[in-house]
Amino acid sequence: MSQRTIIHSDQAPAAIGPYSQAVRVGDTLYLSGQTPLDPATGELVAGDISAQATRVFENLAAVLGAAGASFDDVARVGIYLTDLGNFAAVNEVMKRYFREPYPARSTIGVASLPRGAQVEIDMIVAFS
Repeated sequence: MSQRTIIHSDQAPAAIGPYSQAVRVGDTLYLSGQTPLDPATGELVAGDISAQATRVFENLAAVLGAAGASFDDVARVGIYLTDLGNFAAVNEVMKRYFREPYPARSTIGVASLPRGAQVEIDMIVAFS
């Protein structure tokens, strides 16, 4: 069995439960879901879905950086939205962080997210 390496960034919010920000096993990095919490205050960012999605991607960027990775290394993205009507707005934010060829992705509508967030995003990185 491959050794697990725990990844942590002080530039992303601390976990709000019994989990790590990310775990690397072999050549795969699993990033836990990030919500739009400000890492400095631990509070939900103010603003619309675009502001929330931007904060989430910035949080993920910090964790990716701590692992020596970038958005170019991401193989899969999982997006959870409390309102699928925000799909297009989140797409526009995502385009600022990724370039073609884009990673695989799923977008799932959920009833609610921790701390009243409108969006949560997790990722998987495959190192080559």
